Amino acid sequence: MLAPLPNCPGCGSTCVVKNGKSHNGKQNHKCRNCGRQFVAEPTNTFVSDETKVLVDKLLSEAIPVASISRITGVSETWLYNYLKSKLRSHHPLIEDKQHDEAS
Repeated sequence: MLAPLPNCPGCGSTCVVKNGKSHNGKQNHKCRNCGRQFVAEPTNTFVSDETKVLVDKLLSEAIPVASISRITGVSETWLYNYLKSKLRSHHPLIEDKQHDEAS
């Protein structure tokens, strides 16, 4: 027996189809109404303080982001967001373009 497809977290629609697999092998879904793609039961992992210290050291050595991501096992998206938060904490005048456009 097939498991029922989840509702869309964006619009709540039940018009959802399977849409391949995510980078970590979980089933992706896509809403036919709003077009949102999602994983039904995502697992959030937390980056340890030790990993953050290592990331800080590697960033200070001017190592490319892709390499830091591979070395530490964090995603490039997490790394870019972490870097932006570090920059904002040191330079409050730096603002996020996406945040400005949404306002």
